[in-house]
Amino acid sequence: MNESTLDAGLIATLLERLEKQRLPRLLAIKEKVDRGEPIDDLELKFLEKAIADARDILPIIDRHPEYQQLTTQVLSLYKEISEKALQLEKDS
Repeated sequence: MNESTLDAGLIATLLERLEKQRLPRLLAIKEKVDRGEPIDDLELKFLEKAIADARDILPIIDRHPEYQQLTTQVLSLYKEISEKALQLEKDS
C-alpha cells in the first residue's frame, strides 16, 4: 500500500471523528466558556488530547494542502477555547 492510499484512509477516519465526536464536543465546550463557565478536568484533558493529536497529524496535512484551511480553522477553535478558559481561570 502506498503513502497516498494510507493517507486517504487516515484522513477519512480523522474527518469522521472530527464530524461526529470532536467538533460537537468542541462546540459544546466553546458555548460553555462563552457563557463564562470554567471547563472541568475532563474537558481540559479532552482539549489537551485533541491538540496533541492535531500536532501528530500535521505531517499528513502538509502532504495534503486541500485540508490545511480546515485544520487551521479547527486549531483556531482550540486556541480560542483555551484562551477563554485560561482567562476564566485567572479571573476566578
